[in-house]
Amino acid sequence: MNGPFLKAFRTVFAKEIVDALRDRRTLLRLLIPSVLMGPLMLLLMSSLAASLQQRAEQREVLVVGIEHAPTLRNYIERQTYTIKTAPADYEEQLRLGKLADPVLLVPADFETMLAGGEPARVEVVTDSANQRAEAGVGAVNRLLSGFGNERATLTLAMHGIGAPQLKPVDVQERDLASQQARSVRLTQMLPMFIMMAVLYGALTAALDSTAGERERGSLEPLLVNPAPHSAIVTGKWAAVVMAGMLVAVLSNLSFLPGQMLMRSDALAAMFQFGWGEAIRFLLLQIPLGMGLSAVLMALAIRTKTFKEAQASTTLVITAIALTPMVAIVNPGGEASWHLWVPGLGQNQLMMLVLKGEPLTFAKVMPTVIVGIALSVAGLTLVARSMRAAVAR
Repeated sequence: MNGPFLKAFRTVFAKEIVDALRDRRTLLRLLIPSVLMGPLMLLLMSSLAASLQQRAEQREVLVVGIEHAPTLRNYIERQTYTIKTAPADYEEQLRLGKLADPVLLVPADFETMLAGGEPARVEVVTDSANQRAEAGVGAVNRLLSGFGNERATLTLAMHGIGAPQLKPVDVQERDLASQQARSVRLTQMLPMFIMMAVLYGALTAALDSTAGERERGSLEPLLVNPAPHSAIVTGKWAAVVMAGMLVAVLSNLSFLPGQMLMRSDALAAMFQFGWGEAIRFLLLQIPLGMGLSAVLMALAIRTKTFKEAQASTTLVITAIALTPMVAIVNPGGEASWHLWVPGLGQNQLMMLVLKGEPLTFAKVMPTVIVGIALSVAGLTLVARSMRAAVAR
């Protein structure tokens, strides 16, 4: 039994690989994005980090009415910040995203209120939809908070109260996160791109080997051969898995040379993605690639045309694309059941790799079990559909 099975398996597997290699246009559509994805993603992330770093180094504050607050001007300049007058239409520019910094508004009675011992109200104008301006609000607030603390310290010192008495508790922060863990805030989208590469790599092969062959009329002649249907199914499935993993390999490896394109030295120092991380990423994708390939084939074999098969697999694509969003919108809220969800489990494990944390057997096994279960269930449905097609 093993002889005919292995012979049929090798024949079908080789046929599917040759058919896939013949479709050069589809291959280019898959391989070119997978190779360019890593460098482009790292370039975009590093450009964002470099722009934020450059803005922080410029140390500029946009102010309206600074002439009414010489004491505040003195403090800001002592902090090595440069004061610039905001444009007259700053509100409109903030709304349109043309202005990349928040604007500090100083009232005309600023010094009068300070001299009278009353709080001097100022405004920090920004637009929460303008992310660049919103990112600068913290620096302006820290400047104003420092100015307020300095004024309060000087006032109380004039009444004989020393600075240590104003701060009876000395609070110091200690960050336990490593450099790799801190870089995850910028690279948390990377696992999703890797998983989508596996999905799209397997998608075309899965649809073409089932619905595509049925549409071309080549599936039925293949099924009437005396070869075991299980060998035909597993041969097609192995070729689909290989197609998905090939794209995954290229996507993983593209991040290695892509690091040379980083424009931010800080991000380059934090983002540690070498051969070890690439191999672990690839191994984590194998159960997902196996399970997704079988599920895609099971959905496609029940359709009559390639376009109908594409429509039937939309739900799978959407589900895999949305699962990492659970971790993004709920950071730090990982639960043990996440590891049992296809896509979400791989995302959680790849995030651990990016953070430099070890992968334990207990964490990896759920994804392996789910991948095997999906493979068995999907291939069983495909085999039944093929037997039903022959019976008709």
